[in-house]
Amino acid sequence: MSSIPKQTLCGVIPCLRYRDAPAAIDWLCSTFGFEVQFVVPNEDGSIAHAQLTFGNSMVMLGSVFDTEYGRLLKQPMETGGFVTQSAYLVVNSADEVYGRVLQAGGQIVLDLKDEDYGGRGFTCRDPEGHIWSIGTYDPYAQAGA
Repeated sequence: MSSIPKQTLCGVIPCLRYRDAPAAIDWLCSTFGFEVQFVVPNEDGSIAHAQLTFGNSMVMLGSVFDTEYGRLLKQPMETGGFVTQSAYLVVNSADEVYGRVLQAGGQIVLDLKDEDYGGRGFTCRDPEGHIWSIGTYDPYAQAGA
């Protein structure tokens, strides 16, 4: 085993930026089932930093800012809807989350289906265009099989 990764609960944490981070936090929690762990709001209502947990995983997010780091990122709406990365959420029922995404106004981009390699899942966009894949396939369980 490599000595580089710190042995912690979750060693890879996606980081996202949203134009309306408070609304994104609400949507991610109510639709996907994330839970707010920590939020640092700014006086103007924007979000300096937020941590949302999902089981033993986490995403960090904040508002879009014109900073040195912020200028390294483009929002999906600024790239014609293209993204260069996405996150995969392992869930108990892809069908349940699929229904919640539709009810919350998320855009399904790859429909719900059974995968050849196991599991059932779909891919959607959140309200600001970030792509999320959701499915029952658990790569850790598969590796142990």
